[in-house]
Order: sequence, then C-alpha cells, then structure tokens
Amino acid sequence: MSDLSRLLFLVETVGLEAHHLRQTDLRLFARPFDAARAANLRTDVDEAERTDAFVARFGRLQDTLGEKLLPELLHCLAEPVGPVIDNLDRAEKLGLLRSADDWLAARKLRKRMVHEYVRDPAALAEALNEGHALVSLLADFGEAVAQFAQRRGMLLASPAVQKPRDSA
Repeated sequence: MSDLSRLLFLVETVGLEAHHLRQTDLRLFARPFDAARAANLRTDVDEAERTDAFVARFGRLQDTLGEKLLPELLHCLAEPVGPVIDNLDRAEKLGLLRSADDWLAARKLRKRMVHEYVRDPAALAEALNEGHALVSLLADFGEAVAQFAQRRGMLLASPAVQKPRDSA
C-alpha cells in the first residue's frame, strides 16, 4: 500500500470511528450523566454497555488519530515523525489541533474513565462528562487532517466525515 493510499485509508477509518463515537455520545448523554447513573451501571446492563462503548470508542479514535493518522500525515509531508508529543506540537503548528496540551489531558482522562469505572461513581461521572466535552476535540482533529490533506491534493477523493443526526 502506498503512503497516500494508507493516508486515505486512515482518514476514512477516522471518519467512521468519529461517526460511531458521536452516535454513542449522543445516546449516552441524551440526559445528564451523574453519580446516580454511574452507580446504576452495576445493575443496568444496557447502560453499562453503552458506557463501555463510549470509553472504548473514545480511546480507539484517540489512538488512531495520534498513533496512526498523524504520523502518516507527517510522513507524507516529509516531516520528521517523532514521539507523540512532538507530533502533536507539529499538528498544533500546522493548525490541525487547537492544543497539544488538551490532547494530553484527554489522554489522561481516558485512563481515568477506565480506572474509575468500578471504584467511585462520582469520579466516573465526572470523567465521562469531561470525555463528552472532548469528543469534538477528537472529531474536529480528524476532520482538520482530512481537509488539510484534501487541500494539498494528498487524497484522491474527499472522504466524508459523518456527523450523526440528533437521535437517540
């Protein structure tokens, strides 16, 4: 697979992952997520699965963006590819990412969402709500990379980064 084919593949993958995350986000946060809802995860299987899906999709999208798509884009631009923090700093300078620091905070948050799950319902609710607020950071970054690559003629077709309708 050529570098540009891999870039297109990753852009399309990120679009799909962002779509799925946004769908789960809409369903999970259709009503406020508080400590009481978090405490009920032990007995509400559907809610627990939806919560697990949100955390997994959040993490998967973050991984695909930061560990696959961004390095591939930098490689195609003949830019140096380094540690994640250096790549994120470069993405910020290219105008693709609002803040590398926000990204790193989202990374730490992901770990909190996983580890607080069984321990502290209030802490889990807080972490999930923070994750909800950061969905746009991830999805917007994917869209920005796709648009950047398209403008530079690196993609054969403009992949659609889908946004779900407001439905539960």
